[in-house]
Amino acid sequence: MYRRGPTVSAARGGGQPADQRLGSRTLGGMATAAVLCDLGPKEFLGEVDALLAIYADAMDADAALLPGRRELMRRHAGYPDFKALQARSTGGGHDDGAVVGFSYGFHGQPGQWWYDAVSAALVRTIGPAATAGWLADCLEVAEVHVRKDKQRCGIGTRMLTALTGGRPERTALLSTPDRESTARRLYRRMGFYDLLTGYSFPGGSPPYAVMGAVLPLRDPVAVSLPRSASPRV
Repeated sequence: MYRRGPTVSAARGGGQPADQRLGSRTLGGMATAAVLCDLGPKEFLGEVDALLAIYADAMDADAALLPGRRELMRRHAGYPDFKALQARSTGGGHDDGAVVGFSYGFHGQPGQWWYDAVSAALVRTIGPAATAGWLADCLEVAEVHVRKDKQRCGIGTRMLTALTGGRPERTALLSTPDRESTARRLYRRMGFYDLLTGYSFPGGSPPYAVMGAVLPLRDPVAVSLPRSASPRV
C-alpha cells in the first residue's frame, strides 16, 4: 500500500504509443532507448503481472506480499481518471520490446485508503486549510518504477513528466521511503517537496515521506527553489 520509486521483467506489453520516445543514453557502456505507451484500465489489468514483476524488482518486495499488491493495483485501475504508462525497450537485440518501466496515477478523493490516511496525518501537522489546499484537487502518483538495469537513463523522469502532463488537477502527491534515494532526488528536482516525514501508515510500515508539488511539474534540470507548505503558485 505504499509507494516508492524507481525497475525488472522482460515481458512484452500492449498499449498505444504515447509518441514519447526516450533518447538513447549510455549506462555502464550500454545505450538504452525506450518508448512510452498509454495503458487504459483494461490494458493495465492485462499487463498487471508483468508490471508487478517490475515493482517487485524495484522494491525488493517480499514474494508473500505480491498477491496483495496485485489486488491493490487491480482496484486502482477502477479509480477516477486513472492513467497508466509503460516503457518498452526499443534498443534492438534480445531486449527489444521488453517492458522496462511503468507508472500510474489517478484522481485522489475521500474514501481511498491512501488519501484518507494522508489527509488525517496532514491535518494534524499542517492544519485543515493547508491540507484542503493540497488534497482538494490532487493527482495521486501511485507508482513509478524502472527495471534496475535500465535506471539512470531518464526513463523515470519521462514517465513522471508524461503521467502528470496535461492533468486537470492543481497538485500531485506521492509517498516514498523516508531516506535519500535516486527517486527522491528526482522528485525534488521536478518540484516535489516534503509535506510529511517519518510517517508510518496505519497498520505499521517503515517511515515514509509524503511529498507534494503544484502542477505542472518543473523541468527536472531546473535549480530547486524553496517553497512554502501551501499549494499556491
